[in-house]
Amino acid sequence: MSSNNQDYQQKQQMFCCQCEQTAKGYACTTMGICGKTPSVAALHDLLVYILKGLACVAIRVREVDMDTRYTDQLIYDGLFATITNVDFDEERLATLIKKIGQQRDELVQNLINKQQNINDLHSAVIFKLGNTVPSMIEQGHVFGLMDKLEKNQDIQSLKNTLLYGIKGIAAYADHAAILGESDITISSFLQKALANMLRYDLNLHDWLALLLECGQVNLRTMELLDKAHTTHYGHPVPTAVSLGVKPGKAILVSGHDLHDLELLLQQTVGTGITVYTHGEMLPAHGYPELKKYPHLHGHYGTAWQNQHAEFAAFPGAILMTTNCIQKPLDSYQDRIFTTGLVAWPKIVHIAEEQNQHENSSRSYKNFAPVIRMALALPGFVTTDAMPKAITVGFARNAVLSVADKVIALVKGGKIRHFFLVAGCDGAKPGRNYYTEFVEKVPQDCVVLTLACGKFRFLDKELGDIDGIPRLLDIGQCNDAYSAIQIAIALAGVFNCGVNELPLSLILSWYEQKAVAILLTLLSLGIKNIRLGPTLPAFITPNVLNILVEKFNLRPITDATKDLQEILS
Repeated sequence: MSSNNQDYQQKQQMFCCQCEQTAKGYACTTMGICGKTPSVAALHDLLVYILKGLACVAIRVREVDMDTRYTDQLIYDGLFATITNVDFDEERLATLIKKIGQQRDELVQNLINKQQNINDLHSAVIFKLGNTVPSMIEQGHVFGLMDKLEKNQDIQSLKNTLLYGIKGIAAYADHAAILGESDITISSFLQKALANMLRYDLNLHDWLALLLECGQVNLRTMELLDKAHTTHYGHPVPTAVSLGVKPGKAILVSGHDLHDLELLLQQTVGTGITVYTHGEMLPAHGYPELKKYPHLHGHYGTAWQNQHAEFAAFPGAILMTTNCIQKPLDSYQDRIFTTGLVAWPKIVHIAEEQNQHENSSRSYKNFAPVIRMALALPGFVTTDAMPKAITVGFARNAVLSVADKVIALVKGGKIRHFFLVAGCDGAKPGRNYYTEFVEKVPQDCVVLTLACGKFRFLDKELGDIDGIPRLLDIGQCNDAYSAIQIAIALAGVFNCGVNELPLSLILSWYEQKAVAILLTLLSLGIKNIRLGPTLPAFITPNVLNILVEKFNLRPITDATKDLQEILS
């Protein structure tokens, strides 16, 4: 963040600092640690800039009561595509940019037809997109992440934080929209945020207020996604999930999207194919409407950053449904498929088709290529004699159903403290802190967890306290709403604020959905959060000081030291 905004583009091939693994804790300037090339980075930057233009005109269109639902979805898609480890395909990115540019131009023309003044709109509304991928890449280098007109580095920091927050919101909103749930307040805020990033008349207080508003909007978005999941698949229930395999043809599903998994399960009924989950798909086993499929057998592997070894060893087809893809290795690149917004060059992509089911608004995809590949591959030839199992499904309904017992154990002194150890996992050193922390949590304490960071310790045998497991898996990062509702409910029972509960938040972050969740927690006034393994590179020292003073946000240090400080 301390680079000279005026000339960094002349010195560096790219500039990306949106994820935790960014090079040297500063920024990726020659090649993304995630595998993002300078060309892809430029297309991401251009995509964000054209979205700002579309947002400006969409706000004006709303003022004259014109329908913006298609525009809203394009903004979700565009922001989601730029999240870390999502879309690395230049051609697909260029196609999406053109689609967004076309919609922007059509809305402008509609305003003109209605005799609306457009002369006061930002130049992002009217600049002409290049016709070719190389020309778009050149434009992306001009409209980079760091605004050359923004002189205040702290405001630039807050603008970037807001951008990453709304990227997270867009991801959650897209998942909800796939299942038919939407809210105009979400899309309206995304447009407001994007348009404000083109302004230079807002002060630090204004930007901080926008960040907290972003957190509140993300809470609504996660609530909507929770409704979408529980309406379609039921509330998760505690479920033992096998970590073993069985003989036969196999498909591995990674990512986050439950609807893609549902479609695949429907299409593989009777084929003899066994479906396994990977990474953040693990919580799918707790949903009644998904676990009813007997060929959804178990979970294979751990978190996203281990996919090179785990995908290479998997003897079947692989389906990547959302973010967290890494560059496919030669050993499996011909048997991995992408769908939704995730994409990699030359990897077969399963596109959405016209819905084949009447009276249904949900999208349809034909996974026949994945199924054919699975049937052509050997699959597993042996089985694990005594496979280990882990239990998932401790979402808000499951936990709150035993709230009376939990409260009695707290009041009786049998449960001293709760720790929410949660967040995104990653490959950089330092994440063993979370394993060590959980291992050292005293026997009279309970650990709640969610997101892929849990794979650092999910296999630990922590036992129980009078029948209440000491390790409770709440679900995906998408299920952060459940954790918040559990905390709010407990605070209500104890007649105190969340900050007065015997609860500590120990979070790991990696990408932009984690930024959105952190902003939600801050917007709820939650303090004393410990964040790691490193602090965001896009946060300047001045902005960090504000967050420390207002929320006592602090970096993790040493597991033993942090535990002693919390429990003292």
